[in-house]
Amino acid sequence: MIITIDGPSGTGKSTVAKKVAEKLGFTYFDTGAMFRAIAYGVIANQIDYKNQELLIHFLQSAELTLKNQHGKTHFYLNGSDVTGHLRTAPVTLLSSKISTIKEVRDKLSQLQRDLVKGDISAVFEGRDMGTVIFPKAEVKIFLTAAPLVRAKRRYDELVAKDPSMAQSMTLEKTLQAIQERDERDENREIAPLKAASDAYLIDTSSLSIDEVVEQIITLIKS
Repeated sequence: MIITIDGPSGTGKSTVAKKVAEKLGFTYFDTGAMFRAIAYGVIANQIDYKNQELLIHFLQSAELTLKNQHGKTHFYLNGSDVTGHLRTAPVTLLSSKISTIKEVRDKLSQLQRDLVKGDISAVFEGRDMGTVIFPKAEVKIFLTAAPLVRAKRRYDELVAKDPSMAQSMTLEKTLQAIQERDERDENREIAPLKAASDAYLIDTSSLSIDEVVEQIITLIKS
């Protein structure tokens, strides 16, 4: 069984997807982290992502693998564990930009589909899982939330992980960054962010993580 959970940042989808997978005993895949891994590789190798020839050459040589270690997924790029580098601000910004590039999406789309070869039950979290990658998924969820609510969640998450971020980042800047990301994701030509026509929409603005998870579990069981 394949379950897809899509939506913009700040809706709680990563935490929700993990908890849903845990409750069902399914495998959880964070597809956004795959884009982050490629973005990290681009930065680490000092590649100009706007240079198509250089980017394609990098993509052809980039081998991304996922390994489960002590219940957590680790991301390996050309044999090196890059998991600890995926949540930095530069990687976050670049991952959003390269997600609009066809060659990047083609490479990762194939990897994502390859992950379900064989008999596997999984929860895939991302932005186009239910529309492009797994259009025939048994259950599709699309999470939404008010922009200011999402910005507050994202800001609190950033400061919790790195208190020094409070010196350079404000709620207003976080809101602006989220709105800019939404604009890019919703209007890109390739795999734009949108709910699948048969997806269940859940507004998480006033719901706790556990309440969202409970709704999704109920939908799956029904």
